[in-house]
Amino acid sequence: MAGYLDQYGAGEERRGKIIKTVVISVLLLVVVGGSLLFVFHNYREERQLKEFFSRLGSHDYKAAYALFGCTDAKPCRYYPFDKFMEDWGPNSGRTGFDNARITRSRSCGSGVLMTVDYGNQQQEKLWVERQDMSIGFPPVQGCPAGL
Repeated sequence: MAGYLDQYGAGEERRGKIIKTVVISVLLLVVVGGSLLFVFHNYREERQLKEFFSRLGSHDYKAAYALFGCTDAKPCRYYPFDKFMEDWGPNSGRTGFDNARITRSRSCGSGVLMTVDYGNQQQEKLWVERQDMSIGFPPVQGCPAGL
């Protein structure tokens, strides 16, 4: 005849294994998810800037100007197309758009501050606004403290 407590504790090993598997899975998910978030947090903004350099490299200046948020229909008040051509056109002194690399990408307030290396000892900081994905020059020299 089986005693009352003969089956006491049966299944504890299985329950312990399930709990261990769940805890390890959650920790792994947090680590992998955090890593992916860190790597791809500014992905859209970086793609926008790469598209801008691609258009400059193919001499499609109107399309590049449109990525600044300016078009012929809605020109930028303080950055007309002729000024854009002075800054980014063939006579601007900026070269190496095909070799441009984003060396640093930093979230800052409502946008992303990116450092671009043109490969010929030229570096520049550009800003991509998150809301409308428009490209521009940074509103301040660096990212203000606290943002």
